[in-house]
Amino acid sequence: MSSLYSKKVNGKTYWYLRTMARVDGKPKMISERYLGSAADVAAAFDAGDTAVMPQRTRHLAFGDVAAVWSMCQRLNVIGVIDEITGGRVAGAPCSIGTYLAVAVCNRITAPCSKARIADWWAQTAADRFTKIRATDLDHRRFWDAMHAVTPGQLEQISQTITAAMITDFGLDTTALALDMTNFATYIASVNTKAPIAQRGKAKQKRTDLRLVGLGLVMTRDGGIPLTWHAYPGNKPDVTQFPAMIDTLTARYRALGTDTGTITVVFDAGQNSAANFAHLTGAGLHYVGSTPPSDHPDLLDLPASRRRPVPGDRFAGLTALHTRKQVYGLDQRVILTHSPTLHDAQDRGLMQTLAAAGRKLDELAATLARGHSRRDRNQVEAAITHICSDTWVAQILTWQLDGDTPAEFRLTWAVDTDARNKLTQRIFGKRILITDRQDWTIAEVIDGYRSQSDAEFGFRQLKDPHEVSFSPMHHFTDHTITVHTFTCVLALQIAHLMRREADTHGHHLSVRQLLAALAGIEETVLIYPSTGGRPKARRMLTETTTTQNELAHIFDLDRYTPTT
Repeated sequence: MSSLYSKKVNGKTYWYLRTMARVDGKPKMISERYLGSAADVAAAFDAGDTAVMPQRTRHLAFGDVAAVWSMCQRLNVIGVIDEITGGRVAGAPCSIGTYLAVAVCNRITAPCSKARIADWWAQTAADRFTKIRATDLDHRRFWDAMHAVTPGQLEQISQTITAAMITDFGLDTTALALDMTNFATYIASVNTKAPIAQRGKAKQKRTDLRLVGLGLVMTRDGGIPLTWHAYPGNKPDVTQFPAMIDTLTARYRALGTDTGTITVVFDAGQNSAANFAHLTGAGLHYVGSTPPSDHPDLLDLPASRRRPVPGDRFAGLTALHTRKQVYGLDQRVILTHSPTLHDAQDRGLMQTLAAAGRKLDELAATLARGHSRRDRNQVEAAITHICSDTWVAQILTWQLDGDTPAEFRLTWAVDTDARNKLTQRIFGKRILITDRQDWTIAEVIDGYRSQSDAEFGFRQLKDPHEVSFSPMHHFTDHTITVHTFTCVLALQIAHLMRREADTHGHHLSVRQLLAALAGIEETVLIYPSTGGRPKARRMLTETTTTQNELAHIFDLDRYTPTT
């Protein structure tokens, strides 16, 4: 037992620490330590407080990076790539698979150029649990790794990793959504090394930039991409459909899957007689759509023929089914009417009409002032351009009076009867086509709605903050294709993570999930040196219940700092 006691020497008090114990049954002092005066004891305490205070701290990204790395490990991404490519470029400190896995991790958590990846890596805790140093991630090493992968190897890698996803996560691959989009690049017009980047119809409205097209086939079960196809941005989507179907069927046959069990869902942008013939020749089932305006006979069918579609998720939806020759095939056709879609289209028409009306009023005011010098043909062309919207042209009437520019007067009106007829005949209606004779109407509609999974995936790739296709600083066909592979793999992993969280009761978007994981940070406490290198202690920041559960789902414990 230890205790403090004091002694007086020359009138001054000094303190000692005495330790007592029983020896042979009797109390005996076994040690005594001189502590000094009260001032000495206080100084010792102050010095002790200083010694236990860190000199500085660092905060590192941990949760999101570790969760993505955990998924890469689970899918053996590095092992698959290294086995297929041969492993390592001469002189590189890391393997090819390691560089591509790091690129995927960066795409998901903090997209940046290859030149900035080393700086990003240094701001994460990943160097601790991966043993990959930031100095090993020079951007030239990434270029070397990308050039080392051949197109054939890239296809084999994609196929092997996708097969692992299907098996390990038990993905339902019987119903798939197919869609295509394009991405803007910043490749100079004079660059001849990237013919895949071409000017075309930009879906991001950047008509001044060269485009790269991307097609994806995704599962309805979580929106996980299974196949992808990169193509020149000036190629219409409909021309790339056969290549997507061929890639899909080849991959499934390699997996030993009967393609006759697969149903592909796609939108009207892929429609052509040749594409439907290609589908049936490949032995795939399908659910598609066709523009209602192409089938006036179906639009004229009375509403009394439609019946409510059973199911809570189809509230207010009515439908009928019939058969018709469409795109060279005798098709099962389902016409649906949705009050929600009807109201949305009506609101859109009101906005379009209001915009056209404002422009017509401005033109009418200009003509009324008598200052116009345009002849009748020019004025009528301007009016026609303002009323160029298909629906506006059907319900808006106008009249131009006068014989000379100074006398021109414009009047316009909305034909209420024509508008009512339009809204009743077309609004709220979709026409679906399928060869699935055994599916109920509800199953066909539900299948078609899975098209939104593909659209959501593309929106995710266009998000500049997480799982982003951009920035893409690549200027040859080969590196663009490898970059696209890393982006698609990033999308696969991100959606698998979202699906895993969802199955455990956490219904989060990719952005919400990554934000929650990013909130799990690592703090490094750096203490003053007493000789040699400064000492550091690592610990995680305080976490919420949700973050603790996500850490368990993604097995972050194996990456948690222990000192």
